Amino acid sequence: MKKNSTKITAFILIATFICGCNAVKRVPDGKNLLVKNNIIVNGKQTNDEIASNQMYQKPNGTLLGYRLRLNLYNLANLNPDSTYQAKFKNNPGLYERQAKILSAKQVDRLGQSFINKGIHEFLKSTGEPPVIIDTAKTKKSLLRLKFYYFNNGYFNVATDYSIDSVARKKAKVNYLITTGPAYTLDTIKTNIMTPALDSLYKTNNEPSFLKSGKQYKTADFEEEKNRLTTYFRNHGAYFFQPTYVTFDIDTIGKKNKADVTLIVNNNNIQERDSSRTEPFKLYKISDVNIYTDYSPANAKTKITDSTTYKNFNLYSYKKLKYKPRAITDAIFINKGSTFSDTRTTLSSRYLNNLKIFNYPSIQYEVDKRDSTAQSLIANVYLTPRKKYSFGATFDVTHSNIQDFGIGASISETIRNVFNRAETLEISTRLNIGSSKDMANPNDNFFNVSEYGVDLKLNFPRILLPFGTEKIIPKRMIPSTSIAGGFSKQRNIGLDKENFTGGISYNWSPKRNNTAKLELLNAQFVRNLNPNNYFKVYTSSYNELNGIAGTYNTDAANLDVNQNLKIPDGTANFTNQVLTNQTALQPGDPDYKDVESIEERRVRLTENDFILATSYTFTKTTKKDLADNTFYQFKTKIESAGTLLSAVSSIGNLPKNANGNYEIFNLEYSEYIKTEFDYIKHWDFGKEKVLAVRSFFGIAIPFGNSNYIPFSRSYYSGGSNDNRGWQPYALGPGSTNAVNDFNEANMKIAMSAEFRFKILGDVKGAIFADAGNIWNVLDNVIDDKAKFNNLNDLAEIALGTGFGLRYDLSFFVIRLDLGFKTYNPAHEKGDRWFKEYNFGHSVLNFGINYPF
Repeated sequence: MKKNSTKITAFILIATFICGCNAVKRVPDGKNLLVKNNIIVNGKQTNDEIASNQMYQKPNGTLLGYRLRLNLYNLANLNPDSTYQAKFKNNPGLYERQAKILSAKQVDRLGQSFINKGIHEFLKSTGEPPVIIDTAKTKKSLLRLKFYYFNNGYFNVATDYSIDSVARKKAKVNYLITTGPAYTLDTIKTNIMTPALDSLYKTNNEPSFLKSGKQYKTADFEEEKNRLTTYFRNHGAYFFQPTYVTFDIDTIGKKNKADVTLIVNNNNIQERDSSRTEPFKLYKISDVNIYTDYSPANAKTKITDSTTYKNFNLYSYKKLKYKPRAITDAIFINKGSTFSDTRTTLSSRYLNNLKIFNYPSIQYEVDKRDSTAQSLIANVYLTPRKKYSFGATFDVTHSNIQDFGIGASISETIRNVFNRAETLEISTRLNIGSSKDMANPNDNFFNVSEYGVDLKLNFPRILLPFGTEKIIPKRMIPSTSIAGGFSKQRNIGLDKENFTGGISYNWSPKRNNTAKLELLNAQFVRNLNPNNYFKVYTSSYNELNGIAGTYNTDAANLDVNQNLKIPDGTANFTNQVLTNQTALQPGDPDYKDVESIEERRVRLTENDFILATSYTFTKTTKKDLADNTFYQFKTKIESAGTLLSAVSSIGNLPKNANGNYEIFNLEYSEYIKTEFDYIKHWDFGKEKVLAVRSFFGIAIPFGNSNYIPFSRSYYSGGSNDNRGWQPYALGPGSTNAVNDFNEANMKIAMSAEFRFKILGDVKGAIFADAGNIWNVLDNVIDDKAKFNNLNDLAEIALGTGFGLRYDLSFFVIRLDLGFKTYNPAHEKGDRWFKEYNFGHSVLNFGINYPF
């Protein structure tokens, strides 16, 4: 209690100190601190974000209504050097006395110390100077507002402003806008001087941004300019630019309407001291020249090797190192085709995606051999990357298993392996970490480790024995990856060896869509230390040991402390219970608990072999990293074991004692799995973003399996999931996370997060996470863990909280404090806010945003 009282007292003192700061401390007499901008349109206040952005002056930023940065600035001494010197001037002899003790040099250095100067520099840079109303800037803002409304069709807009005092040295500015009626577009005509472009315009089926009856907006005219430029340049008009498109807008004799004439001028050609105009020409490609090893150093040297392949001319300053098709497949500019910006951009993207060249350069020149001067030569300049490149990384990591980890990896990339633009990547990795959840008899800080090696061979095409151009054309930038890997874990679970391999195909059906088909994905997981199960999964051991304390009758099962021995005692006692050698009967609750513990032990200690095929489709509207208004949809369907079962059935292969097929003396997994993931962001301006996410996943075992392997199951909780719970600590269902690593084969998750700016690069967030995991259609017998009907949706847990983020541009450091708001592990009627306190809260550390 004393400790809590100290914290509360300190908090009150700090709050009182900050709130006691004088916001107008540095506002000169006769001036006013700007506290608010009001934009009043036709007598009503507006919150138009774009209109607000026209202001030259905006009030000091606030945090929950408090001007934190302003008050930090006011705490600073703006002239710490003068203050330090004044101390000695006002106290004669003080400098000499301190110099005798420290030396004159050290006394001078004290003036530059953090306590005398550094703290004030920090407060100034972190804080924000007061925004003092400047009428000159107010008038500029008013002019901007006038242009803004004029550009939105209010040609008769009238503006004024007033300044209202709200307190001593504080005032607000009212921007008074009277728009008048908005002008709409009436008749729309065209005057296109080049006949070829006029014909193109008339055959273009794309909708125009300018339509009769639509309100006038300058932005629509700019969009129309860009639309026509793109269309004309994609149909041969190589020299066309947006400046050739102009508009004549006539409002004479019209009431709130405007006639528009779209004018496309002829090509303006500069010739030394004069210029002339002529109709635009539509160009075709007469030659495509590809320089495969270009660099500024060899640009003027002679070509020593060349070849022609399917109307492409390939040149090399040294020996040509590529099969022609490897390069030409990436180029969409064809001899005889019409010039097109889209084809140029697509070629650049594909060439860049090969990862064997630096960013390509595609240039055009008029073909002087053509007497009509309507032909272009396309020159593609490619600068190869180094054939061999070495990479190394070092990371500090945090994950659902490791509290702290150090990882390192080295990699080697070999390009153009078979002279068809392939790349081979070889990498090795090592990770050591610390986990309080792992068994650690020697009390070592680094008690978990993993090392592995991976190989990946990439082909810039679909690698199949038959053609796929009609299904997946090369404009979708297809590729094939063949991968394999091995890793070994120590003290992560049961110690594992993991062998993986597979072949996958990737392509982009549209600009912002991606598709991935994993034709074969093989994984063999070998548990090296299954006898360690009850040392790792201590919750299961404690429960079994408690039951044994009541029902065990075999002294050989117990150690000197009367606890079950691991592994012999636990195995023998479990067998005795399940074969009715104890007082427990199949209908008893404790019998069911032992049965459930054994089912889980078998499931998690058995070796797994998975041979799966999956398809993943992703669609996003995100334009770039700065775009905060977008959605992303991702879906995946995966089938495992079906091919093996079909072969086994057709081959009439024998089944084992469990009635299942085996491969390499191991029962393989068979299941169907599907996932749906949807993310949506709304940008409200001023760095305020609302982000939501919804996820549903289910994996159903059948045929050769009655459970889902641990590596393909779901868990809940953690920094990227429900932040009110630790990873693996939520669910399944209402079981209160009775096991150490709780997982299941069905998951529902929903999250919402409101993000806002606090101070500089420090951002804040409030969030709500809902969801849970359940077992469905598998061999789990605990009814609390199973999803039986829609009534079980009442077991969806809710975690809420707040967080801080620090934006380092290239990544974000994140701290989130989550509270258990609705916990389905408690009895009905006692689930809301029962653990809503700091004692049961969870502090999550993460890198980057959760979604």
